[in-house]
Amino acid sequence: MKLVPVLLIFAAGLCAQDRDFLTADEVDQVRQAQDPNDRLKLYLGFAKMRVALVEQLVSREKPGRSALIHDTLEDYQHIIEAIDTVTDDALKRKLLVQEGVTAVAAAEKEMVASLKKVQDAQPKDISRYQFALGQAVSTTEDSLELSTEDLGKRSTEVAAKDAKEKQEREASMSEGELADKKQADKKAAESKRKAPSLLKPGEKLPEPR
Repeated sequence: MKLVPVLLIFAAGLCAQDRDFLTADEVDQVRQAQDPNDRLKLYLGFAKMRVALVEQLVSREKPGRSALIHDTLEDYQHIIEAIDTVTDDALKRKLLVQEGVTAVAAAEKEMVASLKKVQDAQPKDISRYQFALGQAVSTTEDSLELSTEDLGKRSTEVAAKDAKEKQEREASMSEGELADKKQADKKAAESKRKAPSLLKPGEKLPEPR
């Protein structure tokens, strides 16, 4: 099957959904991809498909295309934002994401170049999706900057941001809420430190001879 029919089928699916930025099938794929590197590559595939769809729609003047281009660009922007969120979350948990981030950087260079070509071409109906297109370009450039940044530095920045947000949340809590939170954090830490046991309740290890 050629690319054009595939994209047209995909576009019909986008129109049918209630403005979620991923299709139901894509959501299922993301749920199954537990490894952050796999999840990043999945999101990249979704983003590339949106860019290809925009290019296809722009190349053919058809009634109603501007609305679909606009929505596709918005969905694309959300996907790029999701890529950054997945990466930052993995760095918070000290997971290795070099493989995925390298793939992200390479793909985003190509995608931002494709989107800028659409801008430069100035299609007749661009005024109807110009803002969405500009946001898509800007979001991709920001994400590309993050993706090419040293991961050690980014990890430090993510940790600092997380600590600041935690401090701000705690500052807005009442004394009772703060006490409850500290107690819950303490229990979670103790549970994490406690080694798992295969012994049944009440069962003890035999005394050493």
